[in-house]
Amino acid sequence: MGNLDEIRSSAAHELRNLFPRAAAWEEHQNFKIGSKAADLLVQFRVGTAEHRLALEIVHLGQPREIRETMTRLAEIRRNLPDVYPLAVSRYIGPQSAALLKRNSFGYLDLSGNCYLSFGNVLIQKEGKPNSRPSTRPLRSLFAPRATRVVRALLVETQHAWRLEELAKSAEVSLGHAHNVVKRLEELAWVERGEHQRIQLTRPGDLLDGWVDSYSYRLNPIQTYFSPERVTRRLVGDIARAAHTGSRRYAFTLHSGAALVAPNVRLPAIHCYLEGDPETIARSLGLRPGEGEGNVYLMTPYDEGVFHAPIEKGGLPVVSLPQLYADLYHYERRGREQAAYLRRAAMGY
Repeated sequence: MGNLDEIRSSAAHELRNLFPRAAAWEEHQNFKIGSKAADLLVQFRVGTAEHRLALEIVHLGQPREIRETMTRLAEIRRNLPDVYPLAVSRYIGPQSAALLKRNSFGYLDLSGNCYLSFGNVLIQKEGKPNSRPSTRPLRSLFAPRATRVVRALLVETQHAWRLEELAKSAEVSLGHAHNVVKRLEELAWVERGEHQRIQLTRPGDLLDGWVDSYSYRLNPIQTYFSPERVTRRLVGDIARAAHTGSRRYAFTLHSGAALVAPNVRLPAIHCYLEGDPETIARSLGLRPGEGEGNVYLMTPYDEGVFHAPIEKGGLPVVSLPQLYADLYHYERRGREQAAYLRRAAMGY
């Protein structure tokens, strides 16, 4: 579902489903408002109230494009104050949604998210993931090795990088780092400063783009059950076993968050572990879990997950951007913990 006509048709269908009792429904494509034409004007009646909505289609739904679209939405509002302007895309992520709401614009995406607030109408649906991940235009930017560059930039957001320095920190080739930076420049997420140094200018946009393309489930996970209650002592036992075996390891998800913010509950332990987890599990007396367990040993989908770990109480935790990305799609209060982490510790 990529071209303008298909998105426009699907958006009209979604709107119709949101207002099943609407009467006198009319749709006008390329409706002239001010200096340009709105992609679609929809008008209808609910009871005695008449409504008109102007839809502007946004191809990527990324914050940079949303900011540009808001200029057009503001023009629509100035020219026709009785028309409610909204942005439409295949997917509108959390940061783009927040931008639109903060400026009193609506939005609708084809993944089931929306915000409409006009007259006596208030409809809000959020938290739906991108329903067509294979069509994400930024997918290649967040391939495993490319994401090493992304992590390095997000860990040190104020650093002005030389390309060679960035490639070395991310443990990728110079050419690979160059290609990632070039794509980020096209998105205006990084800029070249003095002496061509690379500076991240929109860390929030970059983080949101990565989270939209990533899930902790990309990492193979082995489930185990410990007869011992899940405590920080068990976390320490896992750490000692990994250290004794000369394995790289780092805690993530709620166990990582609990080490970073001690008030976080520790319902289960998730730990990235280099190499075969079975020997570590056996040394700790962990039994293979059937269904749900309480210890999860994760084989990294890429070595980049170990980049710039933070140490808490003598234990390694993945970097804050990695911890946020892992938590965001975790089913058990993950998004809530991710939001707290971003607000309290990350600042972007």
